[in-house]
Amino acid sequence: MPSIVPSLPPGYRSRPANAHDIPTIHALVAACEREVHGRVKSDAGAIAADLSRPGLVPESDSVLVLDRAGRLAAWAWVDRRSEVDVHPEHRGQGLGAVLLDWAQARARQAGRDGIVQTVPDADTAAVVLLRSQGYKPLVTAWQLEFAMPVEPTVPKPLTGVTVRPFRVGDGPAAHALVQDAFDEWQERRQAYEEWATHTIDRPAFAPTQSTLAFSGSQLVGAVLALDVPGSGEGYLEQVAVRHDHRGRGIARLLLRHTFHAFHRAGRSFCTLGTHSDTGALDLYLRVGMTVRHSSTVFRKDLRV
Repeated sequence: MPSIVPSLPPGYRSRPANAHDIPTIHALVAACEREVHGRVKSDAGAIAADLSRPGLVPESDSVLVLDRAGRLAAWAWVDRRSEVDVHPEHRGQGLGAVLLDWAQARARQAGRDGIVQTVPDADTAAVVLLRSQGYKPLVTAWQLEFAMPVEPTVPKPLTGVTVRPFRVGDGPAAHALVQDAFDEWQERRQAYEEWATHTIDRPAFAPTQSTLAFSGSQLVGAVLALDVPGSGEGYLEQVAVRHDHRGRGIARLLLRHTFHAFHRAGRSFCTLGTHSDTGALDLYLRVGMTVRHSSTVFRKDLRV
């Protein structure tokens, strides 16, 4: 059944999202990011990947809210996670609360035990709203940055380890490496197609700046990077090292190679996201990264 949002404020109407809406949705998300962070950090490929999540049916699991002129004022989607974004020009109208109610109702209808949403800590109004609706903090997430006013240095090669950029055909091995490395904290393993949609199949994927480490012919580490249009920054989407090769300095080596590649491409910053469940924050700080901003992942138990 198509998405219907009851009790919208006067002058607003709703409909489901579709693939043709992706550029407009990204414009809204970008406006929200500029409002909170002063810069855009997402790309249209991220919106497309969210709408193609396995099990997410856009007709019933996404919604757009339009104003009288037909302009996009807010949007939301819900699956295992949820996202609600309200354009800065339409805040204070109650749209956020209405869309949270819609997302919770849809999650219950789909048989979910809980619903999760990530909110920047700087968006205090959104934090207050989530807490008022019974959401509890789950983990802390950070976006880190590495400033590159000069060309970054690259460490000496490690004995027995070779490093090269990502090549066509590396996808299956990189997918297996990432899923194995993330098993200790991620909710579930992603199938190859889902993983690729969020990484190597995105238009912003940067193979030349994505760096792989091999021990012999075995892939033991990877940094998969994005060159987000308009941001002027390199974004490190995923960083993974095989369990039995950790503690050797492979992650630091790969990060430095990626920083160097982005600097040579004319980028002055590299960024990445991590959260408290990964235990990787200290590693990134030791490499020279600093925290740009933090977010909190909130969860609401729908069984209560």
